[in-house]
Amino acid sequence: MDTADAILDAVKDLIPGLAATFGRSCEVVLHDYRLGTRSVVAVAGEVTGRHVGGAMSEIGLRMLARGEDASPELNYVTRTEAGRTVKSSTLPLRDADGNVFGALCVNLDVTALRQAGDLLSDLAGLAPANIPPTTFADNFDEVVDAVVRAEELALAKPVDSLSRRERLRLLKTLDERGVFAVRGAAPRVAARLGISRASLYTDLAECRR
Repeated sequence: MDTADAILDAVKDLIPGLAATFGRSCEVVLHDYRLGTRSVVAVAGEVTGRHVGGAMSEIGLRMLARGEDASPELNYVTRTEAGRTVKSSTLPLRDADGNVFGALCVNLDVTALRQAGDLLSDLAGLAPANIPPTTFADNFDEVVDAVVRAEELALAKPVDSLSRRERLRLLKTLDERGVFAVRGAAPRVAARLGISRASLYTDLAECRR
């Protein structure tokens, strides 16, 4: 057994206890990034609705994109598509060589606290803070689609109607966000952009030069 597998086995035993410590508003998710689009290998609790065999979120993609420079992301607040406000921490896992191969994520449903805070802000005449959404899904296609859709909004035009120059800029952005660090992501992006895999790989190679 290599060090990565040994670490995963050890952490798996801790997950139920961690989730139980924080109660029913807590979810703990363990990822093995070596599995590509189906990185979730253990879950305790229910906040984001994911299951074993599910996908990483945009946050996981960001962790992958940073590679050796990845560091813990602590106490960031995001919003699920179902409207839940979630406070999360993502802790990268490294093997004996220092390579990031997975992550331990702790998600707390703080929706009720958020609603109370909004009420107090309203009473004080303050505008509530805007919380960015994050796509938590078992299907990696949904995560890819959310990332592409965000870039589509920034470009203000459908991604399947981009010029090649615009498409190259888009692919560079997706690459920087870690999308192509996930095994099996490229065909999904090609389908979303309406181009062949060969065209995508050619464009991606040009972006990386």
